[in-house]
Amino acid sequence: MLSLSRVLGRWLFSSAAAASTPAVRKAQNPLEEFFEVERSTEEYKPPPHYGIHSQGHWKACELRLKSWDDLQKLWYVLLKEKNMLMSQRQMIHAENLRFPNPERISKVKKSMCCIKHVLTERAIAEPDPRRSAEMKRMINAL
Repeated sequence: MLSLSRVLGRWLFSSAAAASTPAVRKAQNPLEEFFEVERSTEEYKPPPHYGIHSQGHWKACELRLKSWDDLQKLWYVLLKEKNMLMSQRQMIHAENLRFPNPERISKVKKSMCCIKHVLTERAIAEPDPRRSAEMKRMINAL
């Protein structure tokens, strides 16, 4: 009996191969958001809306220039990217295949760590102790 990930993976990859749409498209099936079905494994360059740079992860000095709302949006973009990469890695390992560009996961994790660092700096700098404590609790919940 085939595992669920194999069945879903084959179905997703076969439906993506049949479609001739750009690499970034609206998913037909919500599960498709957890897999990269059309990206080339050669020389990965992320689309501009993804949370990682083609040069590497987001650095704290870049993130300090962003608003609280922008950092929150970027956090969820990175979280979605991380979930997608981890799902894809699990599926590919179940097929005994090599995961393409595994450094992408560490870039996403480093970016997320830098966001937490910048938010913590802002919480420490907050003059109101109650607001600072609230910010720290929220950051620790991430």
